[in-house]
Amino acid sequence: MKMVYNWINIIQDYLLPPTCILCGNPGYDSRDICTCCYQHLPKNNQCCYRCAALLEMPPNAPTLCGRCLSGQPAFDETYASFIHQGAIRHLINNLKFNAHYKNARLLGLLLADHLKQSAELPDLIIPVPLHKARYRERGFNQAIEIARTVSKELHIPLDLGSCSRHRDTLHQTQLSAKKRRKNLKNAFSVIKPIHARHVAILDDVMTTGSTVHELASVLKKNGVSRVDVWVCARAIN
Repeated sequence: MKMVYNWINIIQDYLLPPTCILCGNPGYDSRDICTCCYQHLPKNNQCCYRCAALLEMPPNAPTLCGRCLSGQPAFDETYASFIHQGAIRHLINNLKFNAHYKNARLLGLLLADHLKQSAELPDLIIPVPLHKARYRERGFNQAIEIARTVSKELHIPLDLGSCSRHRDTLHQTQLSAKKRRKNLKNAFSVIKPIHARHVAILDDVMTTGSTVHELASVLKKNGVSRVDVWVCARAIN
């Protein structure tokens, strides 16, 4: 089966060769990014293992930041491939606000590459759901688009029906961390039984962690033992 997939990739790359979204040069390894642009992406290699917040000093072992030490979030670990700045911010914003779906595939492949090297894989992936009103306004959920590629690459089932965002919360961009937590209180619910011990919540960007904390809390109240967070980028705050 792996040989078949390899031949499919070879034929696809011949007919539609990958091209770097950022600079237009040839991409590498079936990815729409060139080696040079990839090397300049802001990697998140120096972070808290629980919330992926950037640490001042490189840790010698898994380390918690001050915020996680003072108040433990509902999720257990966070895997964030990149820092939310520069080219990564550009890729995410053009997906989210301009519907550049090609970016979702690239972001999903890059996230999957990171997870293959570092994460204990879960039983299920749950993209952060959008409220129906926000979905109608945007026309798609960027977390789902990224998750489709990650699910395919890692061979992990994608769950799009068990969780719901039943409250149309305010846009988080201009809110403080305290107001974000209040804004998201009781925003999510589990509408179908989840038969999984270990779940990964997937989103595009993590800023304060309020959204994934609230969703993780609901999942654990409904029988999930471990909840990890997978995001393409972690904001500096």
